[in-house]
Amino acid sequence: MFGEGGPAMTFTGGVGHLVLSVAAFLGAHSLSNWKPLRGPIEARYGKAGFYAGYSVVSTILLVWVIAAALNSPTVVVWEQQPWMRWVPPLVMPVACLFWMLGLSQKNPFSIGPGGAGYDPARPGIVRLTRHPIIWGLGLWSAAHILPNGHLAGLLLFVPLLLLCLVGPRILDAKRRKSLGDRHWREMAERAVFEPRALLAELGWARICGGLALYPVLLWLHPMVIGLSPLP
Repeated sequence: MFGEGGPAMTFTGGVGHLVLSVAAFLGAHSLSNWKPLRGPIEARYGKAGFYAGYSVVSTILLVWVIAAALNSPTVVVWEQQPWMRWVPPLVMPVACLFWMLGLSQKNPFSIGPGGAGYDPARPGIVRLTRHPIIWGLGLWSAAHILPNGHLAGLLLFVPLLLLCLVGPRILDAKRRKSLGDRHWREMAERAVFEPRALLAELGWARICGGLALYPVLLWLHPMVIGLSPLP
């Protein structure tokens, strides 16, 4: 949740600046698929170099968006009710699990550490979703819409949620094309949901790591956002 006591950022301020930062963030994601831009970068630095640079740029732009939202004027769309503050604390542990599992397991279908070394016989989190990191971001965005019923919050979280809803379809189409329809279908169809196999392939270390990320974010929230996330 956002509060007026958030950290001051002198380079932000005003709804127009927030709209600009959101447009830049979404535009960067669209440009990442533009061949005249992506092709030369990959040719010079390789795919790993492209994704590393893309991750850095995306992180910087996301920080800009959040800073702009924190310093935008408060325009209330709906009043916050006490029960709304329970939504993020209940949803965020699941989002943290998705992030940790998505970042720590090989995945040829989505963003993350890549598909090198991926074992279709032990797909891990792919048994649940091909896009765990995106689902984590989507849950984060969706959970924060209700308690942040002001214009800045909606301009921040609604576009991010829409991006998370559209992103998996775009990535599936790209991966299907690059892997080949037959190969993509064979790998995707083998990743069936089996709870026991899923738990065994995830491992308790990863699961506990994801849950441990949650209290870290709770601790950082007041320092970064300026408001406790707890009800």
